Amino acid sequence: MRFIPKKLAGHYKAAHQAGLRHVKRRPYILPLFGLLLGLLIVGLIFLGKGGHTYVETNYHIVYLFDSGQKRTIDTKAQTVGELINKLNLHLIPQDVVEPSLDTPIVEDNFRVNIYHARPVTVIDGDHKVVTLTAQLSARVAAEAAGLNIKPEDIATFSTGEIKDNVIGEQVVVRRATPITINLYGSQVPTYTLATTVGSLLSEKHVQLDNGESVSPSLDTPIKPEMVVFVLAKGSHVQTAEETIPIPTKVINDSSLSFGTTVTRQQGSAGKQLTTYLISNQKGKLPVKKIIQRIIIEPPVPKILARGTTIDINGDKTSIMAAAGISSSDYAYANFIVSHESGWRVTAANYSGAYGLCQALPGSKMATAGSDWATNPITQLRWCSGYASRSYGGWANAYYHWLNNSSW
Repeated sequence: MRFIPKKLAGHYKAAHQAGLRHVKRRPYILPLFGLLLGLLIVGLIFLGKGGHTYVETNYHIVYLFDSGQKRTIDTKAQTVGELINKLNLHLIPQDVVEPSLDTPIVEDNFRVNIYHARPVTVIDGDHKVVTLTAQLSARVAAEAAGLNIKPEDIATFSTGEIKDNVIGEQVVVRRATPITINLYGSQVPTYTLATTVGSLLSEKHVQLDNGESVSPSLDTPIKPEMVVFVLAKGSHVQTAEETIPIPTKVINDSSLSFGTTVTRQQGSAGKQLTTYLISNQKGKLPVKKIIQRIIIEPPVPKILARGTTIDINGDKTSIMAAAGISSSDYAYANFIVSHESGWRVTAANYSGAYGLCQALPGSKMATAGSDWATNPITQLRWCSGYASRSYGGWANAYYHWLNNSSW
């Protein structure tokens, strides 16, 4: 204070004492003064930041990333598609816009990415195809190239090499191997990228915690179409080579007379490998269940040509008509009579069979008429009744005769 003139110091001291007396008489002055000072400071800060206030607007700020370049756009577009159309970017169908075109723009600092299509070589084994894609997923790029990618298959991006005649980016598809897991007797077809039976079980989360056995062994390499057996404790598999019977194929041939059968191909039996699941049960016989059949050698069918041409002379048809045989049964009746007696009314053999149908004994035909021994119409009436009683009609009698060479 020694540097301040005494008169000025006196005034300062008097003012200070007056102020103290004023505050003591009015204690609310200090808080009020603090409030006013705070408002003044806030106002100065607001003015220092430019004095911005919120104003409602239908514009939004969008950050557009196109080929690595960032653009800031103030737009009234309500969706991504509307924005893209206004910008007139000349995109092609293979280009990708993220998020999708129907995504609404409802906030500021909204981000839109554009990925332009580029040539990519998709390699699937020996098959190569060049496609134009903007996809960032190798799997989706491969599917866009027309490949069917299974869930177990893997597709990856990599850089092509000149030695492989691939320049630029490539997608390499690694195909899963088709196999079958026989789990406790149930066949489960699947695909795998595992290289051994052990890694297959790990891949498929198959646990061997209850004494199960595995066939083939865990270190066996995975091969296409192989079957891996996971067997419950007390079970095992048994494989046996079996014969496949010769199938018979019958073809109708109009160049042959009705009822005539000719062997066109003898055929041969086949071979198959049958795998059985043998389950041992305490106090009971083992249960044997077929779980797989593999054809080693397919059978060759026996081909029979069966004649279809019906050519019966008028005398025979008139006799059958007189006996009441339907015209639709002429061929069957003619076949049986021709083979039994050759249409000889008095045909007889050592056993006592007699007549057109070789009734045994021939006297049975007396129920159709007293002239049974010499009248072909009487004999055919009896034959027709016999065919109905024994086989349900001439057609069934005919097929019985084909299988047994008699009736």
